[in-house]
Amino acid sequence: MRRRQFFCLLVLYLLPTSGCRSTQPHITIGSKFFTEQVILAELLAQHIEARTGIHVERKTNLGGTLLCQKALESGQLDLYVEYTGTALTAVLDETPTGDSNAIYQRVKKGYADRFNLEVTEPLGFENTFAMVVRNADAQQFHLRTISDAIPLAPHWRVGVGYEFLERPDGYQGFTQRYNLHFAAQPSVMDLGLIYRALVDKKVDIVAGNSTDGLIESLDLVALTDDRHYFPPYDAVPIVRRDTLAKFPQLRPALSDLANKIAAEDMRHLNAEVDANQRDAATVARAFRATKSL
Repeated sequence: MRRRQFFCLLVLYLLPTSGCRSTQPHITIGSKFFTEQVILAELLAQHIEARTGIHVERKTNLGGTLLCQKALESGQLDLYVEYTGTALTAVLDETPTGDSNAIYQRVKKGYADRFNLEVTEPLGFENTFAMVVRNADAQQFHLRTISDAIPLAPHWRVGVGYEFLERPDGYQGFTQRYNLHFAAQPSVMDLGLIYRALVDKKVDIVAGNSTDGLIESLDLVALTDDRHYFPPYDAVPIVRRDTLAKFPQLRPALSDLANKIAAEDMRHLNAEVDANQRDAATVARAFRATKSL
């Protein structure tokens, strides 16, 4: 029932409001429900407006992958940033094999053939799932890789986001690959709360994101995926082809951003918002200035 209510609220949020929607030509950029996505949506929106003069509406914090995908397919969104491994497993429902470029090419072709969507050039960084522990525990138990944590798992509680629990590249396959048996079923929580739960010792290991700024600022440690369970997750803008046809100046504007954001850049931007409590729009504007965009 809660999911149904949430979906209805999302639809109402996405639909145009009579008399309030801009009549000038515009595109709508969306994001999932976590900080990095909001920053990327704002970054793309600012750059497109500056480069092309196209008015951009922001629809951020919409929810998870499939909600954003459906909004894109239906035309309620024109553009949002996805991650290649997520696109391949959660949307295309394919097995992730091959290197970063092979995954990208499969996603590009799959989205074009099945959804008439364009996967543009990667932004330059990967945001993979990261299994994160407290630094004190990493020091005490000499933890460097996920395999190092296997003997501790029966005594540990794990915290995950809803998507990680449900996705084919998520919790079930991950625990099977590493033969992990935790003390209890995972605690499912909002990604914005997951690190605080770890710091407060409500859980002992969490499934976070490798570019999260709070990992360093909260003195946490991401363990190495030594059995290479997670596929590449390169950040890529995905845009409707009819939007590109309507606004031909959009393609070169998106090309400007290709390979402009390193993983270190993204961690810094996330930390500015999450740790230093700065506004996402201000952070995106400052980053654009440093890259002369």
